[in-house]
Amino acid sequence: LDEKTVARAWVIAQALYTARDLVHTPSNIKNPLWMAQEAKKLADEKGLAISVLAGKELAKFGGLLAVGNSAPKPGPRLVQVSYEPKGSKNWPHVVLVGKGITFDTGGVSLKRPYEHMVGMKSDMSGAAAVLATVIAIDQLGVNAPKVRVTAILMCAENALSSTAQRPSDVITHYGGTTVEVINTDAEGRLVLADGLAYADAELDPDYLIDVATLTGAATLGLGRQYAAMYTRDLALAQELYDAGQSSGERVWHMPLIDDYKVALASEIADFNHTAEKPDFNGGSITAALFLEHFAGTRKWVHLDIAGPARSENDSGENPKGGTGFGVRLLTEWLTSL
Repeated sequence: LDEKTVARAWVIAQALYTARDLVHTPSNIKNPLWMAQEAKKLADEKGLAISVLAGKELAKFGGLLAVGNSAPKPGPRLVQVSYEPKGSKNWPHVVLVGKGITFDTGGVSLKRPYEHMVGMKSDMSGAAAVLATVIAIDQLGVNAPKVRVTAILMCAENALSSTAQRPSDVITHYGGTTVEVINTDAEGRLVLADGLAYADAELDPDYLIDVATLTGAATLGLGRQYAAMYTRDLALAQELYDAGQSSGERVWHMPLIDDYKVALASEIADFNHTAEKPDFNGGSITAALFLEHFAGTRKWVHLDIAGPARSENDSGENPKGGTGFGVRLLTEWLTSL
């Protein structure tokens, strides 16, 4: 093996285990503030730019607040980490938005059976993956691709409390779209919607990708070895599919079925977020259709990693526990741009 290949493998392995360590941290330690502090330690160590929004700075982020204010101490955080080396102003800009739910009880729509909660410290796997990917790209040094990469971590705890959102609430997302909340356990799409709308409005991305442990529905057809990938861009889908085949983190291109959009209608808001009436039995698809609205006209990809992000046992390339899924896939794709 040549030194360049070994060096690259070392960088990716380190990033992968950074993501896994974040996922494995118990949620009595890991809250949104802790996530922000860990991201700051990593960013400062690598010399990456970082900003953290909290409290009143999140006033426009209705989805993040609706979910995160169920645990007001410490409350939600939006963490932004950027890789923008000198001379990169005109390079393509890739924004990665990660779901960072540090624990998911389901909120008022409490998870049943309760055993489903046991693994929910891993519901921030998307945020861990996008953070670790930015670090990996930076650490590749002279072998890094000529792209600017921004990771946005949408961090909140979905708790059951007197300040939790209720089914029937209406929230206003970043950018003004209103959403009727039906099931508080469909919280991931609410925080991602804010992150996507913010990225679209403020960061001018050439590529906008969200990564989330979003729906159990995604695992029904694909199992735990593939992530569900949604995008209208066929060339981009092929690139990510190829990156998945070569990196070992495989994705499958799923359809965005426009006929299902009728289920997102609401009588009192722009949308409802669960798309249950009529029920098309395509929960992963309707979640993706909901998110697509917030990505505007960007080159957008949604990666539903609910299947491969956590493994109950050593299976295939997945070790038991948090797998860090997304780090190898995204690093491989970014270096091919």
